[in-house]
Amino acid sequence: MNKTTLDQWRMLQAVVRHGGFAQAAAAIHKSQSTINYAVHKLQDQLGLPLLEVVGRKARLTEAGALMLRRADQLLLQAQQLEEIAGGLAQGIEAEISIAVDEVFPPEFLTNALQALSQDYPNTRVQLLETILSGGPEKLLAGEAQLLIAGKVPQGFLGEPIMQAQFIAVAHPDHPLQQLRRALNLSDLSGQRQIVIRDSALGQRIDSGWLGAEQRWTVSHVATSVDMIRRGMGFAWLPASRVAPLVKSGDLAELPLEQGSRRFSTLYLTYAEEDHCGPATRHLAKLLIKEASAYQESF
Repeated sequence: MNKTTLDQWRMLQAVVRHGGFAQAAAAIHKSQSTINYAVHKLQDQLGLPLLEVVGRKARLTEAGALMLRRADQLLLQAQQLEEIAGGLAQGIEAEISIAVDEVFPPEFLTNALQALSQDYPNTRVQLLETILSGGPEKLLAGEAQLLIAGKVPQGFLGEPIMQAQFIAVAHPDHPLQQLRRALNLSDLSGQRQIVIRDSALGQRIDSGWLGAEQRWTVSHVATSVDMIRRGMGFAWLPASRVAPLVKSGDLAELPLEQGSRRFSTLYLTYAEEDHCGPATRHLAKLLIKEASAYQESF
C-alpha cells in the first residue's frame, strides 16, 4: 500500500511552482488549509522534510528537489494515462500502421506526421517504408491500416493523390554524359544501371527499363541516390529526391532520345475505411493535403 497519493504530490508541485501556499490555493482552486495539511502530511508520511520557509516563501530542501523531480515525471505519466484512456473511450486509436512507398516525397510525409503528432499526441505510429509491391503486401497481410503506393491491391479502392515523376540521371562526369548527344537504349545497355529492389517478401515485380548488361540492385532510394552521386551508374529516380541535386550540379539528367522521364500515379488506400478511427482518417486527410500541394520543380 502506497503511503502517499498523487493529489499530495500535485499540491506540493503547485506550492513550488506558484511560490507559496496562498498562491497555490488560488491557482488550483483549493483552500490554503487543504494544501497546507496535504503537504505537511506528505512530509510526515515520508519522514522527510521537503519544504523550508524562507521569509514568506516556501522553498524546496535538497531532498525535496530530488523527490519533486521524480514526482513531476509520475504526475506527467498519470496525466498522459488519463488522456490515453479518454482518447480510447472516444475511439481514438492507440496505434496507426501506415505503409508508404519511398517514391512519396519524404518532406510531405514528415509534414503530415508532424501535424498528426500535434493533433493526436498519444497515438503511436508504425511507419513501413516500402518499394513497389511491398506496400500492397503489407496491407493485404493486415500489417497496415493505410497505404500509399503506385498499385492498389486487388479488391480494394484506392484514391489517386499525386503523379510522381522519375528522371533518368547520372553524375555529370559519367561516360554517358560525355557522349554529348542524345542517348539511345544501346548506349544505356553498356553501362551499369542501379535498380531499387521490390520490398515485397512474396511475389515481386520489376519496374522500368532493365536492359543494362551490368545491373546493381539496392533496397532503398537513398542508397541509389548516393551511388549515382558517386558516378557508379545511372538510374531513374524520383524527381522529388533528385531535383535539388540536379540544380546544384551534383547530378545531371540523361539526354535520352525518349523515355528520360516517367510518371506514376500514387494512390491512398484504406485497409478498412468503415472501421478506421479518427486518427487514421485525420492522417489520410493530411497526406492528401500534402500531396495535392505537390508540384514537380522540373
